[in-house]
Amino acid sequence: MFEYMKGIAAEILLDKIIIEVNGIGYRINSSLNSTAEVKKGEAITVYTYLAVKEDEVSLYGFASREELMFFKQLLSVSKVGPKVATAILSTYSPKKLSALILSSDFTAISKAPGVGKKTAERIVLELKDKVEGFGYIDENQNPLSESVVNTNHEAIEALISLGYTRLEAEKALNAVAEENASTETLIKKALRWLVK
Repeated sequence: MFEYMKGIAAEILLDKIIIEVNGIGYRINSSLNSTAEVKKGEAITVYTYLAVKEDEVSLYGFASREELMFFKQLLSVSKVGPKVATAILSTYSPKKLSALILSSDFTAISKAPGVGKKTAERIVLELKDKVEGFGYIDENQNPLSESVVNTNHEAIEALISLGYTRLEAEKALNAVAEENASTETLIKKALRWLVK
């Protein structure tokens, strides 16, 4: 019904964006990744999805079309609803989630709130073929190896235990990414980047 909405970001909550369009404030459920990209008072475009249940009508929206596309793909997985799909996209960016799916990393995927091991297995099973066509992984490149994914995951968990949010930890690790670096090296580099 709604493809996207253009308006002013009236308010940014942890997992919601209040967007004002022609004097009406719409509450849009979103991911932490998207809310981090939006600034209060700025003109924004939010790509939306209308979720209709028997007792509730909710708007979900994201800062990019690729995140909305991935959200819809997650909804196609049995027993994954809008709230769980949003929680997954709050934990991992579409690119990172694609890499985890392609490397069948059930453990990392199940770290997202509301996702158990069985759900993670269904996500991999039902989306692996689709993810290959998303264009996040270069055809000449292998998806991230399990050891690289595990190293990044360990580094993220360590940074979270030090008080940083998952989003801050992922941004820092993306900024200091280095091939074949140990977990300890990545953590040290990420910490230096975070205190700049």
